[in-house]
Parts: sequence; structure tokens; C-alpha cells
Amino acid sequence: MLTVGILANPKMAGALHTVHALRAALVARGCRVLLNLQTAAMAGESGGIPATEFARHVDLAAVIGGDGTMLDALSRLGDFDKPVAGINIGRLGFLTSCTDAELDTFAAALAEGRFTTSERSLLQATILRAGRVAQSFVALNEVVLARGETGRLVSVRATVNGELLNHYRADGLIIATPTGSTAYSLSAGGPLIEPSAAVFVVTPICPHSLGQRSLVLSDNAVVEIAPEAADGGPLLFTVDGRDTTHIETADRIEVRKAGKFLRLLLLEDRSFYQALRQKLRWQGL
Repeated sequence: MLTVGILANPKMAGALHTVHALRAALVARGCRVLLNLQTAAMAGESGGIPATEFARHVDLAAVIGGDGTMLDALSRLGDFDKPVAGINIGRLGFLTSCTDAELDTFAAALAEGRFTTSERSLLQATILRAGRVAQSFVALNEVVLARGETGRLVSVRATVNGELLNHYRADGLIIATPTGSTAYSLSAGGPLIEPSAAVFVVTPICPHSLGQRSLVLSDNAVVEIAPEAADGGPLLFTVDGRDTTHIETADRIEVRKAGKFLRLLLLEDRSFYQALRQKLRWQGL
């Protein structure tokens, strides 16, 4: 019997309705369903389990929300190496497997094993302070070092495998995975990258010089970024638009490929290229 764990964003309209509808569709096809603690509380039920324990109890996780909910679920699931599916009740939905109008189709595909998975690389970002590890994060989309409370441009030094890459003068700097190439990096002028490409992309945000463009690097590279001037005050370091940390002038941030992947569940008739055509409204001539 396939066991599916459900996590939902309680702040999104329609989330509770989708939880009930998805559970009913899965149970009707012989699947067992577990809810995480927050989702069970939203439904007014007891018996939910922490998302961090899903790896021990479920065969795959279904996340109800949008791309932001998927990013949040990554941190809540912890070391979860099983497929993760997204049910889109949000806006864009690049990371989701289907919409809430396709729950019966989705449940049937899961019960019959008619799905594939896409391994999405992750970033491991380590903040080094006074020569020691201060904090460490894992990102699916991107990490960003950007200006803090002031409206000034910031100066950021970037190295690749110990060699100077550039002195950036910009609103900030983005380091993104192929998955994140459709997110903040794209908005800042970065390229679209196919998810299985073994690369990262470094994209400056509104650079002072038009010659400072995005750069695609091998994902075997180790990128180090650090503020270069103290006059602008602390910078802000964010991970997937979620975790935020103040970065002082003497701090350094080391970014490399993480030692784990996200296994994103895809229905048989879905692909990255289909998502591009749909989400970016590519119509052709």
C-alpha cells in the first residue's frame, strides 16, 4: 500500500478544501494518507506527525500550496530522499506537479506508479565568521547577498575555487541552481537553465556596470562571496527568500553543491519544457 504524506500551507485560500479532496482521491485508490502536524491542526484533527518524520512513515510527500510552499517544505522535511509532489493552488507553480483541478488524475497516477522524478540539485551555503562556521543553509532555488537597510549599491567580492571572479558593484548578487534559474535570477536578467544541467548561475542584481552579466559555472565549483566595504552597513543574506541573516564586512559566505538532492515528482505527461511554454506563455508566431 502506497503511503502519502500531505503538507499544506494553512495561509493559502482553498488549502483545507484541497487537503480533503486529495485525501479522498488517494484513499479511493487504496492509498494510505498521513498529515503533518500543521495540516492536521488546520483540519481540526489529531494524529498528525512532524514533517521531519515523514521519511520514516511515507513513500512520498504531497505539498499543497505554490512554489513558496515547496521551498518551505524542503526545510521542514529535513533529510527526505523520497519523491516530493507539489499541488499548485498558488500563482506560478514551476515546482508543482499538478493543479488542484487535477487531483483525481494525480491520485490515479500515484496509485498506478505512472510518474517519474527529476533530481534537483541543492546549494549548501556556509557563513564563516571570525574563521569559524556561524550558520549553514540548504537552498533549492538560490542564495542572495544584497543591500540591507540603506538604498545604496553594495560592493561584493566573488571568487571561484579561490580565484578572483569579480568585484561587483550592484544591489546584490544571486547564486542560483538550475531550478532557481526560473525564479529571482530570471527576474534579474539571468538565463533559463534546464534542471538536469550540472551548473550554477551567478547573477548580479541591477549592476552599476552593464558589462557585469550573469555567469554560468560548473556545479563542482566553490564560490565565495563577501562584502568589500563597511560604509553601507550590514548586508542581508537570504536563502530561497526565506531565511535572512545580517552579514558584516568581515564575514564570508561559501557556496557549493549540497550532498543531497530534491526528488521532484513529475506526472508522465509533464516536463520542464511544457512548464516553460505554459508558465511563460510562449506562443510562437
